[in-house]
Amino acid sequence: MGGYGDFFEKAKPYIAMICLQFGYAGMNVITKVSLNGGMSHYVLVVYRHAFATVSIAPFALLLERKVRPKMTWSSFLQIFVLALLGPVIDQNFYYVGLKYTGPTFACAMSNILPAMTFVMACIFRMEKVDLRKVRCQAKVAGTVVTVAGAMLMTLYKGPLMQMGLTGHSHGHGGEAPEAAVDPTGREWFLGSLFVIIATLAWASLFILQAHTLKQYSAPLSLTTLICFVGTLQAIVVTFAMEHRPSVWTIGFDMNLLAAAYAGIVTSSIAYYVQGLVIQKTGPVFASAFSPLMMIVVAVMGSFILAEKIFLGGVLGSVLIVIGLYSVLWGKHKENQEESAAVALPVAYTPSCRRFGTDDAACIRQGETVA
Repeated sequence: MGGYGDFFEKAKPYIAMICLQFGYAGMNVITKVSLNGGMSHYVLVVYRHAFATVSIAPFALLLERKVRPKMTWSSFLQIFVLALLGPVIDQNFYYVGLKYTGPTFACAMSNILPAMTFVMACIFRMEKVDLRKVRCQAKVAGTVVTVAGAMLMTLYKGPLMQMGLTGHSHGHGGEAPEAAVDPTGREWFLGSLFVIIATLAWASLFILQAHTLKQYSAPLSLTTLICFVGTLQAIVVTFAMEHRPSVWTIGFDMNLLAAAYAGIVTSSIAYYVQGLVIQKTGPVFASAFSPLMMIVVAVMGSFILAEKIFLGGVLGSVLIVIGLYSVLWGKHKENQEESAAVALPVAYTPSCRRFGTDDAACIRQGETVA
C-alpha cells in the first residue's frame, strides 16, 4: 500500500497539469467562437475574472482563514503586478492573437512558454546553467530550437494542409463554421506577435508567482486576489479602449458560456492548481505540458470549427515540441541529480575548494563538506 501511495503522490503534479491542458483546450475553442461572434476581448477578460473571483473566493475565506498571511505592501505590489501580467496583458494579447490566427496555431505558439520561463528563471537565478553538463546543454539547445520554431511559425505561413477531419466538417456542413477564418498575411504576423507577447507575460507570471508564494503562502487567497485585482484592472482598460455601452451586454449565449467557462475552469481552478504545482516542482515543470493542449485543440478545432491548418504552423509546431521536451528532459535530469545529492552524499573531496566553489555549491554537487 505504501508503494501505491508514494506513486500517487509523485504522480499528482503530472495528473494536475494534464487535466489543466484539457481545460485550457476547451477554453480555446469556446473563446474562438465567441470572439468571432463579435464579443469584445476586453469585456471577456472582465467577465472571465469576475466569474473566477466569485467562484474561488468562498473557498479561500473558509479554508485559509487560519493560515492566511498578513498582507504587506510588498505582497500587495506583487499581487498587483501578477494581476497585470495574467488577467490584463496575457489574456488580452492572447485573445487578439487567437482571433487573428486560430486555436491550434495559438496553442502551438504558446509552447514557447517553457523556453521563455527557463530563460527568465536563469536571469533571476532560479535556474542554474553549467554548460559542461548534458542536462544544461539540453535545456539551452531546446530553448534555441523552440525559438526557431516560433520564428518559423511567425514568418512562414505556407500552403493549406488538407486535414481529413477538416474536410469532413466542410463536406457535411456545406459551409465552414464562423470560426474557420482564413487570416491574411498581416493578420497572421500580428496574431503571432500578440501570442508571443502574451506568452512572455505568462512566463513572467510563473516566475513572480513562484516568488510570491514564498511570502504569501495561501494559494487560494492568492488566486482570489489576483483574479479580483485583475478584474478591476481589466475594467479600467475596457473603459479606456471600448466606448460603446453595448459591448457590456451579455445574455444566455456563447458569450456567457465563454466567460463562465474561462473564469471558473481556466482562471480560478487553473491559477490555484498551477500555484500548487509551481510550489512543489518549480516554474519550468509547470509549463511543460502544453503540447497536450495543442493536440486536443487540433482535434476539437477540426471537428467543431473546421479550422484551417497551414504548413508553416505544422513545421514550427514540430520544432517547438522537440525543443520543449529537450528542456523538460534537462529539467528531469536536474531533479534526479538533486534527489541523489540529498539522499546519498559521497565522501568529501577537495575538488570544489580547488576551484573556489563555496560550501553550498559543494553540497549541491553531492559532496559532503567537512
